[in-house]
Amino acid sequence: MDVASIDELAADLLAKAVSAESGRSSVTVYSRAGARLRQTLTALAAGRVMGEHKSPGDASVHCLRGRVLVRAGDTQVELGPGDLVAVPPQRHDVEALEASVLLLTVALH
Repeated sequence: MDVASIDELAADLLAKAVSAESGRSSVTVYSRAGARLRQTLTALAAGRVMGEHKSPGDASVHCLRGRVLVRAGDTQVELGPGDLVAVPPQRHDVEALEASVLLLTVALH
């Protein structure tokens, strides 16, 4: 089994996101051929938006650092450190209200 230090990865990704032109950085922390689960650590600089998209399966967003706004249709929710939300199966976006790190978990069908 491989152990990933999420805190170390989060700090590294956040530094990269803040200095990147795109304002984001990410790394897949779990996935393998044939897996039905994918987990991605994503960092967003303050004010950046992960544009509207649809998840390929059931998904959740776990905010590890910062504050983000998750919007889906007419619904929105603000997440802070430790907050987790199931993402509805519709188009959605995520906006970083401050420099933030998220763990995105997707169940692949």
